[in-house]
Amino acid sequence: MRLYQSLKLTITILAVSAGITFAQEAPKPTSGNPIVQGWYADPEAKIFGKTYWVYPTYSAPYNQQVLMDAFSSTDLVHWTKHDRIVDTSAVKWARRAMWAPAVTEKGGKYYLFFGANDIQNDHEIGGIGVAVSNKPGGPFKDYLGKPLIGKIINGAQPIDQFVFKDDDGQYYIVYGGWGHCNIAKLKNDFTDVVPFANGETFKSITPKDYVEGPVMFKRKGKYYLMWSEGGWTGPNYRVAYAIGDSPTGPFNRIDVILKQDMSVATGAGHHSVINIPKTDEWYIIYHRRPLGEHDGNHRVTCIDKMYFDADGHILPVKITNEGVAARVVK
Repeated sequence: MRLYQSLKLTITILAVSAGITFAQEAPKPTSGNPIVQGWYADPEAKIFGKTYWVYPTYSAPYNQQVLMDAFSSTDLVHWTKHDRIVDTSAVKWARRAMWAPAVTEKGGKYYLFFGANDIQNDHEIGGIGVAVSNKPGGPFKDYLGKPLIGKIINGAQPIDQFVFKDDDGQYYIVYGGWGHCNIAKLKNDFTDVVPFANGETFKSITPKDYVEGPVMFKRKGKYYLMWSEGGWTGPNYRVAYAIGDSPTGPFNRIDVILKQDMSVATGAGHHSVINIPKTDEWYIIYHRRPLGEHDGNHRVTCIDKMYFDADGHILPVKITNEGVAARVVK
């Protein structure tokens, strides 16, 4: 050790004498946008313990979109990739187009809900499935051996599911494409859905201009439903929201809060949100298309702050290239 230190000191003295300096890597001040490299879309964001997790769609043509990666961070700035946390080899009935994951923890296990196969009618096998793991970074294995929801109900293609846990412990699944949004109560073990008090199993809660990508959260006693509008391959993709008094609404559209900025990126949409525990700090995680990109699958995952006004309305989000500053969960 003494010899190593002596050699290091000698090299340093010689380098300084020769006018040579050693550059140190500067700390990363913000996350930057996108937060990770690669084509990733439809991000689901969660906080498990003191770690942030992002579960996106691997954005590729449908027949190549047969796997999912995940990313974790302790500060929102530095991210670690977890490769191939699930793929079609672990879900035998899924053959193509696994996308838009929703992840929740229950009883020490992690459940990943996903859409698969892009079914167009009730005669095809596919829809919303569930995979399970003992760790948030997987690997995840098929939980049911079949879709949880495999039929088109109330006009809603079974895709783009979101899992919402209410204060009473009840878990709901909110989902739907083709301009229709359904909500259902999940059975305690996530093996099925159970009826509402009136006997209805799948309740339509479709707001005006809804297209896909629902997200639900609760803030100060109010239920917020958010969704994506426009076409996912186009520049007019955007996020709007409504506020209700219960998980089933009614939800009347209020406004668009996330959209493209032609000086930053286009096609901003299909998002999720996170709230720092015991605070009123909120972040929106979403995908967008870099300027100059026209391939529908060239989407990247980004993060920005989300704010509310005094009346509880969501303020328009400013999309940035800088992203967000470091934030550790205490």
